Parts: sequence; C-alpha cells; structure tokens
Amino acid sequence: MSRIGKKAILIPEKVKANIKESFVSIEGPKGQLSYQLSKWIDIKQKNNEIKLGINNINKESQELYGLSRTIINNMVIGVSKGFIKKLEIHGVGYRAQTKNEDLILNVGYSHPVIIKSEKGISIKIENNTQIIVSGIDKEIVGQVAAKIREVRPPEPYKGKGIRYTGEKIKRKVGKAGK
Repeated sequence: MSRIGKKAILIPEKVKANIKESFVSIEGPKGQLSYQLSKWIDIKQKNNEIKLGINNINKESQELYGLSRTIINNMVIGVSKGFIKKLEIHGVGYRAQTKNEDLILNVGYSHPVIIKSEKGISIKIENNTQIIVSGIDKEIVGQVAAKIREVRPPEPYKGKGIRYTGEKIKRKVGKAGK
C-alpha cells in the first residue's frame, strides 16, 4: 500500500470539493479543476477532509493510489494558492518580452522564438531576463516552463541559456591549450 495514498487531503475554508462517483471537481478563489478517478480507486469526503482507498487490490490500482491522491492534493493547492515556476536567461544579448500574452525570446538565434500562451497560464517578465510562469494546474505550469527552457537549454562551458531559478549547471573545462 502507498504511504502517500493513505494521507488525508485537507480542504481549506475557501475551497469546495464536489465528488460524484469517480469524478472530482475542486473549486476555489483562483479557479476550478476537475479529475476523473480510476474505477479501482474509492473516494470519500468527511467535513473538510478527502480520503482515498482501493476497492480491488491489483498492480494497477496500487500504482494509481498514490498518484490520484497527489493529483487531487495539487488541485486543492492550485485553486487556493496557485503554482509558480521561475526561469532565468543567461547570455550576452539574450532577453525576453511579452506581446499579446505570447512570449518572445531573443536567445542567439537568427530569429526571435515565439511561444504561445496556454489557457489558464500567465507569463510575466522581470527586467528582461527573468520569466515567471504561473497558473492553477501544476502539470501545465511545468510543461510551459519546460517548453521555454527547451528553446535554449544551458550549455556546460559558459552556462549560457535558459535555466530554472536555483538550477545548478555542471560546468566543463574548455580546451586545455598548449
């Protein structure tokens, strides 16, 4: 049995949870998210607590037990607080800007790279080199941040590129010269 799956999910005051059979809908001050549970997972709500259980023990149900609990917990956190990913741009002449909700990156290519904004995600720029991706769905926030980083991942020799804030880049020694 999953240790994570056994934990109860606490629901804050401003958040409402609606459970109908295996469909979970969480509504809060920042928005609404929903999730369809597997047929092997049971869900029960008591007051301000949600508990998950397994109704048929097999390999797939045990795999989905902890995952389902984590997804529902992230939904509760997302609609109450939201999620943020911060990225930094390193390199001479590298910069970012926004135009009509889209992100425009100038990162050493012959053309600017345009990344379309997704629904429910906001992208903010601070001093041309810091990108802040925020939203209520943790999965989509992470995907958008990864897509931005993928445009120019940090290279190991000078560290130029786009990286997450606080990410450490393993540096390599350049040519050894004679």
